[in-house]
Amino acid sequence: MTQTTLVSIVESTLHPNYSDLYQKNGLTETKVNSIRKAISIIKKQPVKFIVAEFFYAYNSNYSGVAKSNLDVLFVSLQKYSPETRVIVLVEKSEKKFVNVLHELDFPVHAILVHPTSPDQIEKLLTI
Repeated sequence: MTQTTLVSIVESTLHPNYSDLYQKNGLTETKVNSIRKAISIIKKQPVKFIVAEFFYAYNSNYSGVAKSNLDVLFVSLQKYSPETRVIVLVEKSEKKFVNVLHELDFPVHAILVHPTSPDQIEKLLTI
């Protein structure tokens, strides 16, 4: 089981492109455009990091009681990749809602407000 993979879940144009930074830090990046695709990856093999944007579910079109786009991902991580470090990116206007992630039983490695800098991300990759 290799732990050198980083999954970038790119669901908006705000998601930064740090591919060169990840490579410099010895990580193999896999980019996906949905939570569902990220889950299919972690079901096959655990990953070291996930970088994903947080979107609050104002009018949830998810089944059940999901409060954000990351809820199902966190549940899947508990089962398939519990050592994964999740870096959450959030817009300033949605930061006040990010506390819903703390209700899930999966630790968040870091929460960063857009725009992020390469230095912020790099520090998190070496911890």
